[in-house]
Amino acid sequence: MSLLDNEGADLPQGDPRLLDTPTAQHLLTTSLVTRLAYTGKDGTPRLIPVNFLWTGDELVIAAFAGTYKIRDLRARPDVATCIDTTDAPPQVLMLRGQVTLTEVEGVLPEYATMQRRMMGEEAGAAYIQAIDQPGLRMVRIALRPTWVGVLDFRRRFAERTPAPVLAAFGAGR
Repeated sequence: MSLLDNEGADLPQGDPRLLDTPTAQHLLTTSLVTRLAYTGKDGTPRLIPVNFLWTGDELVIAAFAGTYKIRDLRARPDVATCIDTTDAPPQVLMLRGQVTLTEVEGVLPEYATMQRRMMGEEAGAAYIQAIDQPGLRMVRIALRPTWVGVLDFRRRFAERTPAPVLAAFGAGR
């Protein structure tokens, strides 16, 4: 049985090979946002929803240069992210690691892709054209996950989910 056949049921939470499970692959290619958790300048946690693009190796987030988020990530690059569904039972992908930051002039190509995916091709292209002005600087925030967690109570943890919970969600056994 391959990893993809059993949702990585034999892998512990934290194992980066969980990225290869169908649940992780599905969540990485959706138009959902990820929630980015990081530490602010004052040492307290921050959590913000952001668009992302999965490259196959990295979760890429874009930001405009000069923001508080970039300042804080330069000082403390350890982050966590969460991509999840709102249907029941939920599917959840959690990633942790350190980000690398690369500042570029103009619109970050991945940002343009994210906007077209979220807004639609025409609206996304119009938005990118509107912001692509001289002097624009963006930052590519790249996470190569070192810790991966997958929650999928229908497939990965079905045997651990009580039957009444599955029945309430309409998942059956």
